[in-house]
Amino acid sequence: MVRAILARVAEPAVTLITGDEEFLAGRAVAARIAAAGPDAEVSDLAASDVEPGSLAELLSPSLFGGPRVVVIRSTHELGKDACAALTAYAGDPSDEVALVVVHPGGSRNKAFVDALRGSGAATVEVAKLRWPEERERFVVAEVEAAGGSISHEAAAELVAAVGTELRELASAAAQLVADCGGTVDVDVVARYHRGRAEATGFVVADKAVEGDAVGALETLRWGLGVGMAPVLVTSSLAANLRLVAGVAAAGRASPQSLASSLGAAPWKVRKAQGWARGWRPEGLATAVRAVADADAAVKGGAADPAYALERLVLTVAGARGRG
Repeated sequence: MVRAILARVAEPAVTLITGDEEFLAGRAVAARIAAAGPDAEVSDLAASDVEPGSLAELLSPSLFGGPRVVVIRSTHELGKDACAALTAYAGDPSDEVALVVVHPGGSRNKAFVDALRGSGAATVEVAKLRWPEERERFVVAEVEAAGGSISHEAAAELVAAVGTELRELASAAAQLVADCGGTVDVDVVARYHRGRAEATGFVVADKAVEGDAVGALETLRWGLGVGMAPVLVTSSLAANLRLVAGVAAAGRASPQSLASSLGAAPWKVRKAQGWARGWRPEGLATAVRAVADADAAVKGGAADPAYALERLVLTVAGARGRG
């Protein structure tokens, strides 16, 4: 994402990085420093360390004749004099000194940010990725940047397994490409990230709804052995069955049109549409009752939650296809 933006910019004299996603902002700064070459002299300062009187010296060409990069972070905290000095520099920058200004967004010093944009600074937007679909696109881009390929469904599974931190997602994406030879699918994600309790609960629920009793039991026993909370299975199964019922009632509507009303990502709706073809109303009712009973059991109504869950996945898997 950031790489693609910076690749279109031919070593700008002034780069404005704005947004509240710290990982992407840090990556953008590193990319700009790297573009200046290994011999560049780098000054990396927080706004609190900037003295207006010292900016003229910082933004002057290096005494040793090489390129210089000046990075100033948290510029929403800069004083007026420093903002004015940086704005003046952006209007007439030196070819030998690259200025990188990092601003987290928001209203503080917005006029300063607007002035830099108006002066022609190259702008890199690094807003926080707040929606699952955005993080899934990020994973796809990371895998492709590492030389691999990944389906959107597998990217969604990786986000569900790893979480929302982009640094962890980027690391996981690169590691998967290195470990699996380039092509990352749902099975690869499940194999390498099955240790995540939340992901394991999802896998059990998916296999049960698909009618794979053996696979669901195997994954369930493994998950319980590494500390998976039983309620993760009942909640995941309940969500899957609600989604199956919702897409079955909607008929042939597209996943995109159903996503909002069902509160699920389009890829999940598409998966549920495939599941729904194997379910009948009577079987679905049986499965829903079994989930309700098991949920009460694992929340204190049974002496052996593991046994209750085993009965549950067998009941759900067996209910698929029954009329």
